[in-house]
Amino acid sequence: MVLRSCWKSRHKNSSGPAPCWTRPRLAALLWLCVTQFVCGSGAEGETNNVIQKDAEFDVTYNDTVTSENQTIYAFNHTVSRNKTEGVRVFVDVLSQGFESPILFVVRQKQAVVSFQVPLILRGLYQRKYPYSHVGRTLCQPPTRAASETQYFFVDVSTLSSLGTNYQLRVSRVESFTLQTDKKFSFTASPSQPQYFKYVFPDGVDTVIVKVNSEMTFPCSVMSIQDIQCPVYDLDNNVAFIGMYQTMTKKGAITVQRKDFPSNSFYVVVVVKTEDEACGGPLRFYPLRPDELIDAGNRSKFIDVIVTPAINSEVYVMGMLFCLGIFLSFYLLTLLMTCLENKGMKKREVFQIAADMSPAETGKTQASPYEYGSFADNGSTLSSEAITDSATSTDNNYGYVEQSLDSIGRSRQESLSSVEEDDYDTLDDITSDKNIVRTKKFLCVSDLSRKDKRILSKKYQIYFWNIATIAVFYALPVVQLVITYQTVVNVTGNQDICFYNFLCAHPLGALSAFNNILSNLGYVLLGLLFLLIVLKRDIVHNRALVRNDLNALECGIPKHFGLYYAMGTALMMEGLLSACYHVCPNYTNFQFDTSFMYMIAGLCMLKLYQKRHPDINASAYTAYACLAGVIFFSVLGVVFGKGNTVFWIIFSVIHILSTMLLSTQLYYMGRWRLDAGILRRIVYVIYTDCIRQCSGPMYIDRMVLLVMGNIVNWSLAAYGLIERPNDFASYLLAIAICNLLLYFAFYIIMKLRSGERIQCLALVCILFTAVVWGFALYFFFQGLSTWQKTPAESREHNRDCILLSFFDDHDIWHFLSSIAMFGSFLVLLTMDDDLDTVQRDKILAF
Repeated sequence: MVLRSCWKSRHKNSSGPAPCWTRPRLAALLWLCVTQFVCGSGAEGETNNVIQKDAEFDVTYNDTVTSENQTIYAFNHTVSRNKTEGVRVFVDVLSQGFESPILFVVRQKQAVVSFQVPLILRGLYQRKYPYSHVGRTLCQPPTRAASETQYFFVDVSTLSSLGTNYQLRVSRVESFTLQTDKKFSFTASPSQPQYFKYVFPDGVDTVIVKVNSEMTFPCSVMSIQDIQCPVYDLDNNVAFIGMYQTMTKKGAITVQRKDFPSNSFYVVVVVKTEDEACGGPLRFYPLRPDELIDAGNRSKFIDVIVTPAINSEVYVMGMLFCLGIFLSFYLLTLLMTCLENKGMKKREVFQIAADMSPAETGKTQASPYEYGSFADNGSTLSSEAITDSATSTDNNYGYVEQSLDSIGRSRQESLSSVEEDDYDTLDDITSDKNIVRTKKFLCVSDLSRKDKRILSKKYQIYFWNIATIAVFYALPVVQLVITYQTVVNVTGNQDICFYNFLCAHPLGALSAFNNILSNLGYVLLGLLFLLIVLKRDIVHNRALVRNDLNALECGIPKHFGLYYAMGTALMMEGLLSACYHVCPNYTNFQFDTSFMYMIAGLCMLKLYQKRHPDINASAYTAYACLAGVIFFSVLGVVFGKGNTVFWIIFSVIHILSTMLLSTQLYYMGRWRLDAGILRRIVYVIYTDCIRQCSGPMYIDRMVLLVMGNIVNWSLAAYGLIERPNDFASYLLAIAICNLLLYFAFYIIMKLRSGERIQCLALVCILFTAVVWGFALYFFFQGLSTWQKTPAESREHNRDCILLSFFDDHDIWHFLSSIAMFGSFLVLLTMDDDLDTVQRDKILAF
């Protein structure tokens, strides 16, 4: 009965001469008839009339469907191997019945697409959005023949007993294949997604697909999928395969030929039902769970353009440029070292000629070793004359009271046999510390009385500790970022990492090789700084071995352990910044900032150590404090966003830490934090402010500390009021502000004390200041930000500006690494003018 009904309906609805039945159409009809016979021939309310129509493209069909009839529209079109044209199905439902929607099934040669109208799309919290106007592009199966006629059928059915009116239109998409460097514009909506095909031209292995829109909302998704059926082009399935990213105004994905065996791919654009994923507002939850929400007009006008990416020659040029910049610093350093050694040899010759008597000039010229012996003996005699006048001081306090011969012998002993605490246990020494360190005017000689072997060992611990920290910190970081990159490559989710997608050049498994390569400067310049420090360390040790008077008793005490730690920290900053840029996001931003905190802290410690070597913090205390800073950095990133309680606690700790550090610096460590601290504070206030009004004893220190407290209290108030989202950068700003304040104070006090800055140091200061200015300009360009959603971050993306390979942030890497290197050189050379000045004439401030 059903078969006969199908046959009758076929001939009843055919007008004119009967068309020639082809095998695909006959098979489709028989399949439908058999299905009805097996599954529901006797069921009440099932479809018992199947109407098949020969349909044409670009014709609108207005019809009605009920539960008792089913309509099949048969289409055919010619598919060419060398030309791809899309086919798009448009459906409008004219009735408003949502209880029994119409089911549309499109059957093709190698794919089946089905959808209901009204189309119900779900949002967050199971919100339901109905769409009565639906448009879908049909997947085009590939063909091997030069030309082939393919058939597809559109089945229309419903379970509603009432008639439902609908409109059906099938059209060809003439511009289905995107052309290179040609912009194409279209409109998409949640129920009418769009996708287009792109074929790699010969000689092009990598392209960048750029999608732009003048409209921020509605939020949309851009996807790159392989040429296969089905194409996932709805909001609820677009993330199933391929690469995808959310977008508001900008989107870009770099596509490589090697990832697509067919040398072609689909560019899919889907408009989301809600804007929450792009940072937009979220609708109120409906009063009834099954209530349908009108989504309104969510159409979006979009432009897409596919441009070729850079070729291998640009990669090579970028790498050579990066290496050339930083290797030039090695050549410049080598040249300056040669000139310095040549000048030193000339000065030694003049010094030898000046020391020789007129009678000796007529004798046979002595060997350089004899001159060295003569000079050493002269230095020893002068040193002994000096030490004889200072024998009243305790011998345990250092080299001043010892003969220089014993110093030479003691330097050959193992440093492991000397401990700093061995010299701080006697009561008379403690009493002497209180007397010396509380003088109104302190000199470097007052604060450099400990044995040099002890201090050398103390400050070498800085280097070994940071080397250990670097190994234990870097290995898990490298493992984690490799995992991040693997997840991105496997899932295709481009929203995990916050790249500058308009200038992200892949290499191998890395998505943004240029951002990683630009960090090479930190590593190379950090290594160069270590070599410069090593050279100075060797020269200084040789001077000590030959008992050079200037090395022993003049200038700022030379301790190189902190310099080694600073160079190591700069190299680690480059490594960890590269790791961060493998997949930059808010969860691993700590990798990029941890050693920045360490660099700022070590620079401040080095500035303080220059004139306070005996009382500078130990490596264990310093790194423990820096660990606390990193701990708060993690807490701030995880819990600090908009959390008032966290900001109150942090601000209180910040202010208390500032006050404790100020007290430590003002009294040179000669105070105690115990149960009697409040009583002593009240007593000082009573005697100095109430009983008699007297000014501070150490005015210079007080000025520095007052300014430091003003700056830190202001920063704490700003954080408490504004509560910035980027807590890690806020914490880094606190460290940098304190470092700059202390550096400015040091330079001012140096000039105020009558000291001068030598030419090399002055050039380093000016050069570094200029480079820092340019570096900060590029840093604040803000090409991406993980403080916003990935789609909002992409609005800040920009094209490459240097060699078509590097962007603004890469230039920041170049300039900031050079500026940090220059800053280290300033710290290394700024007190070279004191190398011939006695330490009891150098003020400690």
